Amino acid sequence: MSPSATDCCLNPAEKPLLSVAQGKARILQAVHTVTAREQLHLRAALGRILAAPVVSAINVPCFDNSAMDGYAVRSQDCAGTMKVDLSVVGSSFAGAPFAGEVTAGQCVRIMTGAVVPNGTDTVIMQEYANRVDDRVTFETKNIAAGQHVRYTGEDTRSGDTVLEPGKKLGAAEIGLLASVGIAEVSVSRRLRVAFFSTGDELTGVGTPLGAGQIYDSNRYALHGMLAKAAIECYDLGVIPDKRDAVRSALQQAAEVADLVLTSGGVSVGEADYITETLGELGEINFWRIAMKPGKPLAFGQLDSAAFFGLPGNPVSAMVTFYQFVLPAIRKMTGETLHNPLLVQARCAVELKKAPGRMEFQRGILHTEKDGVLSVSTTGMQGSHLLGSMSQANCLIHLPAESAGVQAGEQVSVQPFLDFD
Repeated sequence: MSPSATDCCLNPAEKPLLSVAQGKARILQAVHTVTAREQLHLRAALGRILAAPVVSAINVPCFDNSAMDGYAVRSQDCAGTMKVDLSVVGSSFAGAPFAGEVTAGQCVRIMTGAVVPNGTDTVIMQEYANRVDDRVTFETKNIAAGQHVRYTGEDTRSGDTVLEPGKKLGAAEIGLLASVGIAEVSVSRRLRVAFFSTGDELTGVGTPLGAGQIYDSNRYALHGMLAKAAIECYDLGVIPDKRDAVRSALQQAAEVADLVLTSGGVSVGEADYITETLGELGEINFWRIAMKPGKPLAFGQLDSAAFFGLPGNPVSAMVTFYQFVLPAIRKMTGETLHNPLLVQARCAVELKKAPGRMEFQRGILHTEKDGVLSVSTTGMQGSHLLGSMSQANCLIHLPAESAGVQAGEQVSVQPFLDFD
């Protein structure tokens, strides 16, 4: 990822800003997927990224079974008549099938999930049955062959690939693997992520604040965003604004991690040493993006680790994480990448914006009484207002060329659920 001289320049006046799309493209081109794998029991694999295809050795369902409680019948017995009267010759329960053969004029009481008896091909719901002792009658106008029957292999057939590599294993995937009898799966090794904050003004929670100090919220927000099963976290704490301390922390992080994240110290202040030290220890790919919030974003390489220097303002740190770091993490863990989930919504309020940088405004997305998606902002959009991220459930995407949005116009919205 060797940068050009222009890219590495730390003078803002001499370096053009990258667009959001250009920054994402550079990042995804530069980072590499972890190739190491581990074999895990199914329950332990929840949230992990599948590393090898899974092929089913069985059919699911393994046998034709009933989708309803009712009576298993022969459809030919129900043809050409308005009402049918059949003899009930037994029962089929889930796990206890009827053992005999059903012949003309006969039927079997059947429960949901039970094997459809030999000779039958249709299930009539019990609500439509009138039973007296061992006789049952039905009206036949709505009876058709195959009704309420789940067929062998309807969900999965033996030899089918049920999951491809790159799939994140959620509850549905774990259940699917269990349904085909898979006890263990091959998953990518956890991505090792080291992170720390920089700033003499920062102090840890639980400690009294001194003059001019603030609590370090960014490390807690970062930990929350990183708290995924596919990630192993190393929190290196708060590092003071001193060259030697920053250098030592970066070196320590690079020794243990595949990905290093910092917050603060990537601007052009006299005590901002992250980008400067990264240029000495590793490589700088870029460090400024044409976006708001989050312009001072550094990306590069630190030994074998990818590096992100996030802005110090808490909203900027979270927005840049979601837009740039999260896609990189997904690629590095082997997860299949997808485009951002963007929905169109009617803007409930006027949005002010100056052309030049792409903006991500915090929004509240909801459905109006008329069924239309509508979005409003959380109010003031300062990058220090962390409470606005808690109030929001989406980011409103405003393109760089946009000069604002009038109430009633359509805007692109990225729900927070896209960041899970």
